[in-house]
Amino acid sequence: MPHALTSSRPHCPRCTRPLSACICRWIAPVESRAGLLILQHPMEVANAKGSARLLHLSVAGSALVQGESFDEALLQALLFDGGQTPLLLYPDTPGMPPLASNPALLADPAALRLVVLDGTWRKSRKMLHQNRLLQTLPRLPLTQMPASHYLIRKAHAPDQLSTLEASCYALGQLHGNPAPFSPLLDAFDSFVAHFQQTGGKLDSLPNRP
Repeated sequence: MPHALTSSRPHCPRCTRPLSACICRWIAPVESRAGLLILQHPMEVANAKGSARLLHLSVAGSALVQGESFDEALLQALLFDGGQTPLLLYPDTPGMPPLASNPALLADPAALRLVVLDGTWRKSRKMLHQNRLLQTLPRLPLTQMPASHYLIRKAHAPDQLSTLEASCYALGQLHGNPAPFSPLLDAFDSFVAHFQQTGGKLDSLPNRP
């Protein structure tokens, strides 16, 4: 079910974060012909290091929905309304549906909707396990990706990317051109650097670095 932040601290009406952790200065608008649906685990909503909100605010037309075990009718609508074919951004895993490798399926990005699970690997696996419809989707794995720049959060391997990084690379893969999404990756690098410099006090400088 959707999860909302509850706090007495003043929040930014745009990014919904506390004003002391506002990320709006790093929003980098980008256009995607493919749709983007971000399913965010509730434990990620208040995580100051999270990247999903910045991704959503930057990619035009994207949707960000919080939950773990979704109502099936709601999830059906999120996945299929509008006639786009949903592809799950997920590694090649034995026992899962086949990879989205059909050239005809991938020919037109506008016909596709990239579905991204935002959470730790353990939480994203749980989301997949608890939602039957997600298990049926063709998958889009990433291959030969550069090392993550997400230096403010622990990763178990260099190729474990943030939600924002993985989504940008996947959208670039679907479009056959990563360049349109480079400005957002650059903005994310700036966010990470600023977070490191200030210990997470994102409002310590008045302007975007």
